[in-house]
Amino acid sequence: MKIAFFSVTGQTRRFVKKLGPDVDAFEITPVDPLIEVTEPFVLIVPTYEDEITYPVTEFLEYNNNAQFLKGIVGTGNRNFAELFIFTAKDLAAKFKAPIIYAFEFNGTPRDVENFKEAVNKLES
Repeated sequence: MKIAFFSVTGQTRRFVKKLGPDVDAFEITPVDPLIEVTEPFVLIVPTYEDEITYPVTEFLEYNNNAQFLKGIVGTGNRNFAELFIFTAKDLAAKFKAPIIYAFEFNGTPRDVENFKEAVNKLES
């Protein structure tokens, strides 16, 4: 399944690289968030204020992108307690998509395995 991701500090980008060279992924950027998607995808998004992650909302609202969103993965820092993955939670509520996984920072090898399992469940 295609993976869309947003990275501010590079943590999310590092996680996506851990998924391997064959992963079908693209990065949403503030410069040009209006990328059209015409197939199912999973979104990986870090936790930041809405102003910073607004390009993700623009991407999801562009054309029919939101209809292809199958799941959201949140990243962040568990020290934020109830604010952990709040961006993913907000997007999930707004676009009616499930949160399929969450991890801290750039993820561990176990997070990579769990992420792949979560995506595989969506595909079956």
